[in-house]
Amino acid sequence: MVKDLSVELCGIRLKNPVVPASGTFGFGLELSDSLDLNVLGGISLKGTTREARYGNPTPRIADCPAGMLNAVGLQNPGIDVLVQEKVPALRKIYDGCVIANISGFSLDEYRHCCALADTCPGIDLIEVNISCPNVHGGGMAFGTSAAAAAEVTAAVKEVCRNKRIFIKLSPNVTDIVEIARACEDAGADGLTLVNTFLGMRIDIARRSPVLANKMGGYSGAGIFPIALRMVYQVAHACRIPVMGCGGVTCARDVIEMMMAGATAVQVGAENLRNPFVCPEIVEELPSLMEQLHIESLRDIIGTV
Repeated sequence: MVKDLSVELCGIRLKNPVVPASGTFGFGLELSDSLDLNVLGGISLKGTTREARYGNPTPRIADCPAGMLNAVGLQNPGIDVLVQEKVPALRKIYDGCVIANISGFSLDEYRHCCALADTCPGIDLIEVNISCPNVHGGGMAFGTSAAAAAEVTAAVKEVCRNKRIFIKLSPNVTDIVEIARACEDAGADGLTLVNTFLGMRIDIARRSPVLANKMGGYSGAGIFPIALRMVYQVAHACRIPVMGCGGVTCARDVIEMMMAGATAVQVGAENLRNPFVCPEIVEELPSLMEQLHIESLRDIIGTV
């Protein structure tokens, strides 16, 4: 039973469509002793900003039905450490698609970080995060307006000559297709969607929010049907490739995302519950393809 799991993102071949989502897999190095990273189609690295960030105060994780809330707040070592240390170290042990996830609090910060990532030989794609709901003064603020999303897209495209740019979209908008089209018109090479949904939990005994940040991003299996709907809408409205993300937990979810129009599929919160879920999905896909009479995953992209 030989099945073709390979896909292509902007000219880059992935051996399969399974990609751990940014913020749920560190820099890949943390799990290299526990699993074979080279079974993964790609890895979206931990979100990176210009300066090192400690992140939000604790508590910053809260349990939810069918998922979790997080308000980590982009804790990361900074762009210089990413390009000088993390990516070179990962490249010594991983031959798949390396995706740098870049966040910022200003157009200048996005430009600065993307320019450095663009010249890093170990990075294949740049994913620009305009959708983080856990920080103040940046992140999602750029992703909830079509004009602002287009402005960020155009700004990073100006400084990136070597890498393709994917814009990671926020689901916390009225019309995600409008935002997606604005990014496409501004020059985006691809889109990742969706990031987490803004949510909240209250400790009724203490009568106060569970998270120190009060609100955080809701992720996990509970958001899958909504994320799938948004992937479908955007993939059918835009001409550029989409990486689907949101609530993916198993091989069937990957197939659904691809039928909705995703070329690759990111797995997020489930990595935190089960660090081996991505290799398990890759292993499960051929038998599921056999059941569904699918010879190549590329044949099912956008078939619904």
